[in-house]
Amino acid sequence: MDTLAGKRVILGVCGSIAAYKVAQLARDLTLAGARVDVIMTKAAEQFVGAATFQALTGRPVLTDMWTLPEDGVVGHVSLGMQADVVVIAPATANTIARLAAGLCDDLLTTTVLATRAPLLIAPAMNPAMYDHPATQANIATLRARGACVLEPEFGRMAEPLVGRGRLPEPADLLAEIRALLGRHNGPLRGRHVVVTAGGTREPIDPVRYLGNRSSGQMGYALAARARDLGATVTLISGPTALTPPRAVHVVAVETALDMRAAVQAACAQADILIMNAAVADFRPAQPSTEKIKKQADEGLTIQLVQNPDVVGELAHRNDLFKVGFAAETRDLLANARSKLQRKGLHLIVANDAVASIGQAEIALVVLDGEQAIELPRQSKETAAAMLLDLIVERFEQWLPGRQPSARENGDR
Repeated sequence: MDTLAGKRVILGVCGSIAAYKVAQLARDLTLAGARVDVIMTKAAEQFVGAATFQALTGRPVLTDMWTLPEDGVVGHVSLGMQADVVVIAPATANTIARLAAGLCDDLLTTTVLATRAPLLIAPAMNPAMYDHPATQANIATLRARGACVLEPEFGRMAEPLVGRGRLPEPADLLAEIRALLGRHNGPLRGRHVVVTAGGTREPIDPVRYLGNRSSGQMGYALAARARDLGATVTLISGPTALTPPRAVHVVAVETALDMRAAVQAACAQADILIMNAAVADFRPAQPSTEKIKKQADEGLTIQLVQNPDVVGELAHRNDLFKVGFAAETRDLLANARSKLQRKGLHLIVANDAVASIGQAEIALVVLDGEQAIELPRQSKETAAAMLLDLIVERFEQWLPGRQPSARENGDR
């Protein structure tokens, strides 16, 4: 199920102290099932030994334009021609300048010039070097040619200064590679997917709220998987303790009314809506503007009013593929089927609320009106991958009969 499985990755490593981070990236790519060929520049060998990358990838490290890989790839340009993606991390100012100039005087630059695979460049350097007009002009040139050039992170550098020039962490680089591959050949490339996640908070007073136990884990995993399959993803998230996935547009919301407005805005140009958020059914009718004080021997009565049905209000959208969730404590399938019909959904995903909300694992039942597909209890990341694959299958079956979206009509 991993989108990196079987992919051929060229990992170019340049001469920067940040090269030590890339050893972890090489390991992660290999564990994900990719075939990783590491190309090191002469300067990179001054920071990390080739033996490190060879041990982590199980493949010889390439440093010489005339030394061929063990599997008999012919010619010094064939490596790039057979690649699925080329990644340069860390990319120094020198290498960026040489790439922008179209030079091909070593194995790395020759590979980049010869490849037709997507190119991901992760700069890492002294902040003054990164901000220099020459470096910025070279980066702009590479972006104009179609390269994906990441913004380095802000933080403490190897030398005693703070600025923008740090290489992103290996996990973030891995996410960017998945996203880039998805945008080029994923089944959802060119599609806009909206995912909602987390719970909402309905204020009682300035310091208290009504909420629920949703952690947002499932929604965040769904957003990451949709990104890996090539979609442009909008993640509309209630408050969570999670770090949002890379390469995903995040809209933070607080209340059910906030969620409603954000969903309506995002879905104006969307193809798929996955409504995973645990949206509060009720909110206090009149939240207090001041902190409510406890009165001796007195209780507190809060009048609640019903929140709008965020996904139900989109039932008329015949150009939008809609997926809902039903977290129930009893009559799981009956309640899910009722919601499927009542809310005009194409799929609904049912789960036991007590056994899944706030937990690391989840068991799901997917209903489409005709059949129930059970997904066994497993990690939410694995469940999200299986569920997204199923959603893609149903979405592709639905496409021939759906009405054109507002975006498509506008294009005409």
